[in-house]
Amino acid sequence: MSLADQIETFRRSVEEWLRGLYHGMISHPAYELIEKEAEDLEDEFMLACFPDVFGVPSPVSYYTAELLPYLTDEFEAWERRMWDRESLVERKGQQYHF
Repeated sequence: MSLADQIETFRRSVEEWLRGLYHGMISHPAYELIEKEAEDLEDEFMLACFPDVFGVPSPVSYYTAELLPYLTDEFEAWERRMWDRESLVERKGQQYHF
């Protein structure tokens, strides 16, 4: 096997590896599910920290108010998502194709 053949074999294996990496990170259908699950976890964290936004009184909000400067970027998007969401059952039903 010549050096050119070895280089060509190495190039093909790297190309196949990169194609698999791209498929796994961006175009695989599980990516969307993972993204939704991460969004749900973030929503649950924000709701646990700031239930006063939706009229649920909580003594925890006094302490979590210190997190507001760090979460201002996510806060508006989270609030909009929570108000636009029809129901939690609908969101979970989409994951299982109901």
